[in-house]
This record gives sequence, structure tokens and C-alpha cells, in this order.
Amino acid sequence: QVQLVESGGGLVQPGGSLRVSCAVSGLTFRTYYMGWYRQAPGKQRELVACLSSSGLWTNYADSVKGRFTISRDNAKNTLYLQMNSLKSEDTAVYYCNACGGATPFASWGQGTQVTVSS
Repeated sequence: QVQLVESGGGLVQPGGSLRVSCAVSGLTFRTYYMGWYRQAPGKQRELVACLSSSGLWTNYADSVKGRFTISRDNAKNTLYLQMNSLKSEDTAVYYCNACGGATPFASWGQGTQVTVSS
């Protein structure tokens, strides 16, 4: 059974930085494209960053391009998202799941709340 456990969220001021993590178990992590999604209040969940299984290919939503960096440690089965120059519109619950053409796993994690506010 796939388990996705996100952590590292919090309250940060505009312009600040934060790194969130996702520990993955129950699958061969190194073979999956993995991504970060977010859902803001009243909005649909959106994919903000996707990373290939090798870590060599990335794709970012225009809204975060140049500010966010996705990475992975296949030895630790962990996915990361480094978020810099945060804006109030980045406030959302952040989730990890499969991406890159793969259907996201049915069981989402609890997510981690990121709040950007002064």
C-alpha cells in the first residue's frame, strides 16, 4: 500500500523560503515520476512541479518557475520542494503524488500547510 507523508510546512513571511518533504513507502520510488501538488482554499488541486525518476527532467507551473526547485533522494525514498521568494498566493496545502503521465495514486497523504503572510 502506497503511503505518502508530507512535512515541513509552516508560516513564512512574503519573500521567505521553506522546504517541504515527502516520505514515500509501499512502491519502488526510484521508478516513478513524482510531483508536488497544492490546493488553496476554494480552488482545485494543481500540479506545481514534476520530476522524472532519474531526477534529470523537471517541469514547473508558470506561477512557480524560477522560485521553486523540486528534487529527490532515491536512496531515502524522499521528495523535496524548495520554495523561495514565497508570495501570499503560494498559500495552500501541499501534497506529493505521482506525475508525468502516471495516474496519481488514489490514496493522498495528509498534506502540509504552507501559509505565506506578514
